[in-house]
Amino acid sequence: MPVTIAVAGKGGTGKTTLCGLLTQDLVQREAGRILAIDADPSSNLNLVLGLPQGQTVGELREESRAAAQAGQAGLPRQDWLDYAVRMAVEEGDDFDMLTMGRPEGQGCYCAANHMLRSIIDSIGAAYDYVIMDNEAGMEHLSRRTTRDVDHLLLVSDASMRGLVAAENMLALSKELDVNIRHTYLVINRVIGDLPATLAARAGQMAVPLIAVIPYDRQLVEFDGEGRPLVELPADAPIQQAVLGIIERLLAR
Repeated sequence: MPVTIAVAGKGGTGKTTLCGLLTQDLVQREAGRILAIDADPSSNLNLVLGLPQGQTVGELREESRAAAQAGQAGLPRQDWLDYAVRMAVEEGDDFDMLTMGRPEGQGCYCAANHMLRSIIDSIGAAYDYVIMDNEAGMEHLSRRTTRDVDHLLLVSDASMRGLVAAENMLALSKELDVNIRHTYLVINRVIGDLPATLAARAGQMAVPLIAVIPYDRQLVEFDGEGRPLVELPADAPIQQAVLGIIERLLAR
């Protein structure tokens, strides 16, 4: 069974960057086969990882639903989705990526989501690590279109609003019908020392603070140039912080 690491946070906290760098660090460790899943509707994890974005699972779900409604003959829906989703996996040199795409439109998607969960579980079972970039509402976790989670990282920026959002996501995660084994807090983009008020608020949360990631000017420059963030040098401050996260997760 793969080790599943899910990352969630409100928009702008840097969770997608964290997912990309976690993926890169596992690659450098030669930890095994890695699947990165972009489950954020904004779908830009591919830019961080330097891969093209293929067809999304959401698009495939719409195609299968339209075909079923039109009564088009062919493969059974489960078989068609299984084949299509596997073909949608973008293969990189050292890792693969699957993009979930936008959430459901109108109508009932219960049957399709049940099929997709089974398919994605089957795909993920072929990997040693699955890294998932979630949106703030953790829609794909709440819909159970992925397997259970070994490590959930809640990402906040260095603001009280960010920590409140992380607290809300923590409460939501406890309501989901998902087995989340370990949950941690990450505070990102910190300039200098973490302010005492934020440190105190983080200490009140019922989950450990696993990392304080410093603001990194190099990352801003890479973003401005449109360069994949996985090309950041190994001695970049953010890379060193992510290295510490991976070491703690692997120790569990």
